[in-house]
Amino acid sequence: MTTLKERLHADVVGHMKDRNKVALTTVRNVLGEIETREKSGKTPVVLDDAQVTALLQKEAAKRRDTARIYTEAGEAERAAAEIAEAEIVEAYLPQPLTKAEVEAIVEETIAALEADGVELSMRQLGAVMKPVTARVAGRFDGKAVSEIVRNRIGQQK
Repeated sequence: MTTLKERLHADVVGHMKDRNKVALTTVRNVLGEIETREKSGKTPVVLDDAQVTALLQKEAAKRRDTARIYTEAGEAERAAAEIAEAEIVEAYLPQPLTKAEVEAIVEETIAALEADGVELSMRQLGAVMKPVTARVAGRFDGKAVSEIVRNRIGQQK
């Protein structure tokens, strides 16, 4: 299976062949951000898919925010260009989970912990959050996940 970074590199070639300038420029910019992040710091690192996904989420959010600013300033054309770039970046992100799917993951995790004999209270919030966050990673809002877990643990009393 190819990594997300390898897929981005392969898509650069595809966008060149298709003469899709917007997608080509956007993907190259994202790859530049990835390389910058990898080379910054004292020692170079290689980002894994989870880190690249987080970076892509930030890039998409940055473009959406810029589009909102352009819209407020009456620059509809520039806003549309930013939205187009955001959609290109978002195409590389994993499908987001629904609230029901996250609630099911929380239920499974709590059931597994209870089966292991863990008595859950608000003090064990981290014991639930760690495995849930690992499974949800980048596909649902972290604050919302925390809220779901808190509500579920609170119901047990």
